[in-house]
Amino acid sequence: MPDAPGLELIRGEIDQHHPGAVLDTSFDHERATLAIDPVHLLAVLGWLYDAPGHGYRFLSSLHAADYLPATPRFAVHYELLNRDRVERIRVKALLEDPASPAGGVAGGTTPEEASATAGGGGSPAATGPAGQGLPEIDSCVPLFPTADFQEREAFDFFGIVFRGHPNLTRILMPEDYVGWPQRRDFPVGGEPVTFTYNERRYG
Repeated sequence: MPDAPGLELIRGEIDQHHPGAVLDTSFDHERATLAIDPVHLLAVLGWLYDAPGHGYRFLSSLHAADYLPATPRFAVHYELLNRDRVERIRVKALLEDPASPAGGVAGGTTPEEASATAGGGGSPAATGPAGQGLPEIDSCVPLFPTADFQEREAFDFFGIVFRGHPNLTRILMPEDYVGWPQRRDFPVGGEPVTFTYNERRYG
């Protein structure tokens, strides 16, 4: 992977072609990370994919994170690999939470509302009860087809809408499930467990 000076050189090259795209860099635990403005996501990923001397053409992982109460609240992490040089670089797109902190029920809108027009490259209806919105970012499926299921998982668990995704629907939770269960403000609950010991002794 690029070392710290190498990461800054990459940032400088990206700035020449896409000014303002890179917001910050970090090199922690020997992991090089570019924090970017999500508006420039596809431009940055495409540059890392095609630029001579870089060639990060394999998306090994795409995953989301919720940093509540930090701002920006959400991030989508893209772990890229150059398999010829066995080099890794992480691209982190930072997303604001468009929902009002006090508005609506924790977890956001329903999956049906969010994915109403996602097919065919449309823009999903990313609003929910009480005007609560969902964070949005462009889909990278056209560049990395393996992102298809990974973007659906991020949508399923975090309510992040990937604009232009070919089929933005739940992948692990039931279609009628309400909310985004890996958000940090999602209520933790469950059903009470009845123990037979208590039943026999206390009725």
